[in-house]
Amino acid sequence: MIILAIGACLGGGAAWSLGQDRDQDPPMGQAIFVGDTVLKPYDPVPSLVTTATDVRRAKFPATDIHAHWPASVEPAALLKAMDDLGVERAVNLSGGFGPQLERMLARYHTAAPGRLVIFGNVDFSRIDEPTFAADAVAMLERGKAQGMAGLKIFKNLGLTIKDRSGRVVPIDDPRIDPIWAACGRLGLPVLIHSADPVAFFAPIDERNERWLQLKRHPDWSFFGPAFPSRDDVLAQRDRVIAKHRGTTFIGAHLGDNAEDLAALEARLARYPNFVVDLSAREAELGRQPYTARRFLVKWQDRVLFGTDRYPGRADQPRHRLYYRLLETDDEYFRYYDHPFPPTGEWRVYGLHLPDAALRKIYQSNADRVLGWRVRDRAVR
Repeated sequence: MIILAIGACLGGGAAWSLGQDRDQDPPMGQAIFVGDTVLKPYDPVPSLVTTATDVRRAKFPATDIHAHWPASVEPAALLKAMDDLGVERAVNLSGGFGPQLERMLARYHTAAPGRLVIFGNVDFSRIDEPTFAADAVAMLERGKAQGMAGLKIFKNLGLTIKDRSGRVVPIDDPRIDPIWAACGRLGLPVLIHSADPVAFFAPIDERNERWLQLKRHPDWSFFGPAFPSRDDVLAQRDRVIAKHRGTTFIGAHLGDNAEDLAALEARLARYPNFVVDLSAREAELGRQPYTARRFLVKWQDRVLFGTDRYPGRADQPRHRLYYRLLETDDEYFRYYDHPFPPTGEWRVYGLHLPDAALRKIYQSNADRVLGWRVRDRAVR
């Protein structure tokens, strides 16, 4: 019987067969042909017998510092899902600005103050206007008075937002400085998403470990001269953090350094006003369980729980996947909560964090960063 592996959809990557050098890896995102039968996508079920722990609720009350939900989601539905999952607070980072922000605050903050939490955003399309910074600061002040708890900066700052000159606006553009300073003065943390995974800045070819994901979402690629380099974007962010020591910055997605926790550790040591969230990086944490566990235990005061989902999103139940990752020692399990293909072609291992670290990561660090009273009670 002849077995042949070729690039998915017969595109990109040379054929690989049993007759080739075994040191040569088959291309990423492969389809497998067995005789005349094609298995596409190739998604084998492991024969390995392992423990599968069903963790329904967080071991301790949790704050999801990194959530997104549209205005169509009913507050009561969110609260019911949060109660089922052991989530005491959920932070919607998509609050918007102007009238949209006011509506989001009225709909969610008013419905459940301290549980349904709203962060606002900045309208960077106005960056060339003389009153851009002053108007943004005034919005922050109004939002704070109405219950807004922080500011979210999306990854388009530093990557795709351009001013009238056609130049990509860097994160450390001096026109934005008054906004960073105002957040510090008002006690509003800034949750900032800068850059993206390393693979998103690499060619989409047979050596890219997120080939399947990028084939599905080619618009997520930032490879090529049209974009700043990943290192440049992170350096811009770091300069802002260093300049505005009175402002707390939350680096989304482990500060977008999940593939290199040593580099993230150096940044945490360098910038005392920098903390990070765990959102959407279960794939990276779980494939390096020893390093990730050591990192999270050492930096347990600087890491916040987050999912990049919202409680009750039935099609992508990421909360329970995270509970399993953080709390158990389960081995070799799927990390993704959406249909195949995944982020990358690997499985993950539980980190089995100690209770002291779990309590801080799940909630008390978020309470401190947001200026709220620390809670410390078990929910199971």
